[in-house]
Amino acid sequence: MKKLRVLLVDDEIMIREGFKKLFDWEAHDCEVVGEAADGMEALAQIDSLRPDIVIMDINIPIMSGLKVIQVSRMKHPQIAFVIVSGYDDFSYCQQALRLQITDYILKPVNYEEFGICIDNLKISLYEKRVSEEQENEEQEDRVINSITRYMQEHLAEEISLAVLSEEFHLHPQYISQLFKNEIGVGFLAYLTNIRMEKAKKLLLSSSLSIAEVAEKSGYSDYRVFTKTFKKSEGITPSQYRREFLESKEM
Repeated sequence: MKKLRVLLVDDEIMIREGFKKLFDWEAHDCEVVGEAADGMEALAQIDSLRPDIVIMDINIPIMSGLKVIQVSRMKHPQIAFVIVSGYDDFSYCQQALRLQITDYILKPVNYEEFGICIDNLKISLYEKRVSEEQENEEQEDRVINSITRYMQEHLAEEISLAVLSEEFHLHPQYISQLFKNEIGVGFLAYLTNIRMEKAKKLLLSSSLSIAEVAEKSGYSDYRVFTKTFKKSEGITPSQYRREFLESKEM
C-alpha cells in the first residue's frame, strides 16, 4: 500500500512541529507533504499537493477550518479531513459531521489516540475502495477481500489469525502481512475497528443491553468490551448511547 500524503493546517507553528516530531508517521505508512497556517494557504496547498489526509484546526486566520473543508469538498471529495481543535462545543461537532469529516480530536493531542484515528481512516479508505471495485465489477475477488468479508459476516464468533488460517488454508504470518500490505494496518487493528463499528450501530439502533451489544460484537466479556470501546471512542458504550439520545432531543 502506498504511503498516505498528509497536509497539516494550524496557525500555531508549535502544533505543526509537534505533529511532525511527536507522531511516528512512518510507522503508520504516512508522510507529511506540506503545512499551512491560514485558510487561504490551506486551500492553495490542497489544490497543489492533493493530499490524502488533511489535519485541520477550526480556528485559523482568514478563513475558518470548517469553511476550508466546505470549499475543498466541492473540488476534492476524496480527501479525508480530521479536525484537531480546542473547541469542545457540540455545535462545532454538528457542523463537522455535516461536512463528513473523518474524526474530531481535541487539543492537547493524545498521539496514541491519534494513531488509532489514522489507522481507522486507512481502514475506511480500504473499504471505500473495495465498495467502488464491487460497484464497477472491474476487479476479480482478491484474497484480502474474501478474508475481510468473512470477518464481517462472523463478527460474533471467535476470529483470530489461526481461525482464518484454517478457513482459507493460508499461513497466519502470510495473512498478517496481507493486512499490512493491502490495508496498511495490522490484523488486530482492523478487527477492533469493525467490531467497534458494529457496536456503535447496535447501540444507536437497538435497545440491547451493553452485555448483549458486546456479545453480538464479538466480546464474551462485557468489561473487556467496555474498556476497548472507551479506548477507541473516548467514552463508554453507555455514554455513547446517552449522548446520541440527548442530541436527538435538542
